[in-house]
Amino acid sequence: MSDQPVLHMKGRVLVGPEDIRDELWVIDGRISYDRPVDARDIRGVEGWALPGLVDAHCHVGLGTHGPVDKDTAETQALTDRDAGTLVLRDAGSPSDTRWIDDREDLPKIIRAGKHIARTRRYIRDFAHEIEPDELVAYVAQEAQRGDGWVKLVGDWIDRDLGDLSACWPREAVEAAIAEAHRLGARVTAHCFAEDALRDLVEAGIDCIEHATGLTEDLIPLFASRGVAIVPTLVNIATFPHLAAGGETKYPTWSAHMLRLYDRRYDTVRAAYDAGVPVYVGTDAGGSLAHGLVAAEVAELVTAGIPAVEALSATAWGARRWLGRPGLEEGAPADFVVYDTDPRADVRVLASPRRVVLNGLVVE
Repeated sequence: MSDQPVLHMKGRVLVGPEDIRDELWVIDGRISYDRPVDARDIRGVEGWALPGLVDAHCHVGLGTHGPVDKDTAETQALTDRDAGTLVLRDAGSPSDTRWIDDREDLPKIIRAGKHIARTRRYIRDFAHEIEPDELVAYVAQEAQRGDGWVKLVGDWIDRDLGDLSACWPREAVEAAIAEAHRLGARVTAHCFAEDALRDLVEAGIDCIEHATGLTEDLIPLFASRGVAIVPTLVNIATFPHLAAGGETKYPTWSAHMLRLYDRRYDTVRAAYDAGVPVYVGTDAGGSLAHGLVAAEVAELVTAGIPAVEALSATAWGARRWLGRPGLEEGAPADFVVYDTDPRADVRVLASPRRVVLNGLVVE
């Protein structure tokens, strides 16, 4: 045993939705359910413990105008950590954030490399902007640079059409997704609208971000293929503002964005009811603040997802999906402590009592 104090967590430990224990011990940064026999320096924490939360769609190192400096990226990561979010799936960033992996006081990041977008079909300075004949090569590059994920921009506004439209032909995404899978990476895609979704799912994609374009005929396809969605409802809340800004120049696009916004809760609930896996993501970075996981969980509940399932989408289920351990014996001691039972009221997630990361109390 090292000189690091032993932490004794007492109260209710939510190992799973129904697997509740009265205590755990943190020894050398790892979880144990056996009381240490020779511990001298024991510190206590009390309350309701959940595995460290997951934001399955955020961007560390990204600001409104592209990459940000190291200090800003650190602030983004610390903001998430202090909100209890200890696993971040970085869904595309132009910054090199590998230095975060050496910091025990910062969340664990699962990177998807840099966005891959069609030329002039995404936000400037965010992505590789390429043409379809280059897609396989760029997917291979980002698959090897990331942590098991690649991020495509599946649709964006086509200024000639004046509306959202798919960015890639079917044969290009089929070849690109096959190459990512060959290299052991999963593929996700930004999609607001309807028309890109069928090709992406039938081409073998693993996840769709936002997924506001899901329709009754597409939802069974998602469910049968096991394609997950990360709705980012706190981001979709900005659609009316975006639509108002583009109404004069792109009225068709503006009206489309408002329709997607108006049906957002129905879309998410219908996907959940059909068995489509749903996970919590905020789209933090770019123009949206970090630390919004609690708000996103509350949005899922508003959409009609039961509270325990909404919790799982940022805790137990999300960690399984991303291949990260929870509160099992021997796992890294990454957990969040609350005053009351988060299953009874998910709003408690906004006020963590303590955050424990790598066995150390950091908040």
